[in-house]
Amino acid sequence: MNAIQTGEKRRMKHELNGKKFLLQGNEAMAEGAIAAGCRFFAGYPITPASEISERMSYRLPQVDGTFIQMEDEISSLGAVIGASLAGVKSMTATSGPGFSLMQENLGYACMTETPCVVVNVMRGGPSTGLPTSPAQGDVLQARWGTHGDHPVIVLSVSSVSECFSITVTAFNLSEKYRVPVVVLSDEVVAHSRETFTIPTADSIEVADRIVPNVPPEWYKPYEDNSRGVPPMAPMGDGYRHHVTGLAHDARGFPTERPDEIEAFSNRQFRKITNGFFEIQITKKLTVEDAEIVVIAYGSVARSARRAVAMARSQGIKAGLIQLVTLFPFPKNTVVNLMRQCKAVIVPEMNMGQISREVKRVNTGLTEVYKYNRIDGKLITPMEIFEEIQKI
Repeated sequence: MNAIQTGEKRRMKHELNGKKFLLQGNEAMAEGAIAAGCRFFAGYPITPASEISERMSYRLPQVDGTFIQMEDEISSLGAVIGASLAGVKSMTATSGPGFSLMQENLGYACMTETPCVVVNVMRGGPSTGLPTSPAQGDVLQARWGTHGDHPVIVLSVSSVSECFSITVTAFNLSEKYRVPVVVLSDEVVAHSRETFTIPTADSIEVADRIVPNVPPEWYKPYEDNSRGVPPMAPMGDGYRHHVTGLAHDARGFPTERPDEIEAFSNRQFRKITNGFFEIQITKKLTVEDAEIVVIAYGSVARSARRAVAMARSQGIKAGLIQLVTLFPFPKNTVVNLMRQCKAVIVPEMNMGQISREVKRVNTGLTEVYKYNRIDGKLITPMEIFEEIQKI
């Protein structure tokens, strides 16, 4: 595992390509990871994410990958970071309690700019909470769970097909921007089964990290450039790469110089800002003339899609923005639609975590309503439709 996976191996054909299956969301995530070039998975079983580990445990050996069941979630993400530093696309999957344990290593991945993908299949919390019930209470934790100012990308999936495609996107963004990417699923999406045709390898766009093109003696692992994303050499290939969670200079060595620390931090955020156009992903449904817009994500977006269709059938001009990217929050898309509509509804299976973001960017443009459930039950289409009717 001491070299970047080659395009030939990454795209090696296997018996699943181009065939239709009745796949669970968790299973589709595993297939998406493999299609993106993931060849290392370290994890620890936890409901409702265990099926991802189970599928990776037998699929990775089929593509010359490595699966390890670790002793806990802390060591799982640590192993993922180590494998990524060695040049292998790496991933782990967990749920709320395990995600809490991963926060220190998630911060380490941010500081060391180590690409990796962390899937959190959300369930009710806090603590042990509701192991087999859906929830969306980890949204702000995904953005701010690890301490300090740090860049991170948080994506959300709402269907089996998205479990595949967005997992591929997560790896691509992680590799392009040298940043950990968190993918939020939930119990409903994870355990739903839908027919899905696994795309052929040639039809999937896969991005790899940029490697240095300078002699080893010239290499600086954290040197700034126009993109703000330094090339990343795999350990063991002759390029010196000092790795530390301390604030460091362009060579990776600890520093306390204010100018170096500020430049490093600004570059980390600038690389994400520069990529807003491709990072901030949303999906829209009948928003062109919408007077009431529903903003939803995850399994609730499935209910919202049906609720909007019901409203339209009753002559109500309703629309939907499905947030695929939760952070960096797609402010421009949301604000532009708030300028044209009379009201916005944000249904969530939490106390209102994304509705806070919507209200933050609203600045008096329209009325913002929230609808919340925290009892471990999915918000139904009828519940959202009734809220639309009230408005």
